[in-house]
Amino acid sequence: QVQLVESGGGLVQPGESLRLSCAPSRSIFSIETMGWYRQAPGKQPEMVAETKRYGSRRYAESVEGRFAISRDNVKNTLYLEMNSLKLEDTAVYLCYAEVERTTYWGQGTQVTVSS
Repeated sequence: QVQLVESGGGLVQPGESLRLSCAPSRSIFSIETMGWYRQAPGKQPEMVAETKRYGSRRYAESVEGRFAISRDNVKNTLYLEMNSLKLEDTAVYLCYAEVERTTYWGQGTQVTVSS
């Protein structure tokens, strides 16, 4: 089993930046796939960004060029750097990890972009 603890959400204005963190309860290097989903009210959940253990990354088209996902093996933490935030980025952001064909989820962190 893997526990995921997220942090870093908050209230920001359009154009500002935030960094989300996700700390797994086991070595991040042992986790093949990690990423972030988001859930906005009234919308379908959306995969935002994903990274594989050996470095490949993919992004939702809506965040490409603005968001960056990364792993820090020393700090054992997954990050989502979010720049040029837009009103439509408002959502609960959930970290996930795929281990041995099981997906684990964090509790979610709220990101609100408002003027």
